Amino acid sequence: MSAPAIPTPRTGYQRSKAKGSSFELGAWLFMRLSGVLLVILIFGHLIVNMWLGDGVHQIDFGFVAGKWASPFWQIWDLLMLWLAMLHGTNGVRTVILDYAERPATRLTLQVVLYIASLVVVVLGTLVIFTFDPCIAGNTYEFCPA
Repeated sequence: MSAPAIPTPRTGYQRSKAKGSSFELGAWLFMRLSGVLLVILIFGHLIVNMWLGDGVHQIDFGFVAGKWASPFWQIWDLLMLWLAMLHGTNGVRTVILDYAERPATRLTLQVVLYIASLVVVVLGTLVIFTFDPCIAGNTYEFCPA
């Protein structure tokens, strides 16, 4: 049996092939960037809803209807919904990959996670864009008489 070959001390650094995938790098970057954007969106949401005006006492059906009459607030809330769900889904996906030991368990948990996330995103998006406060009987000032 021969001894293993040891490179001479003057051999330059040899970069090893990268381990991991570009998807995981993208997921890692997304978590950081979406986290920063979510902090901005959430604090803006809290300031408008809880601090300005009458605070929490102003929040009712009419307040939400008035906000969602503006495309700005629809997009704001949509960004919050999508980023929060994608951020949370990615975090739970990471936990599943770290702690689920059997491949079948991992796959099952990930499928359930992705379906639940998709349902929440689709339903939330539909609510934001199809919300109609002017149903029969409402007498809000923004509803036609």
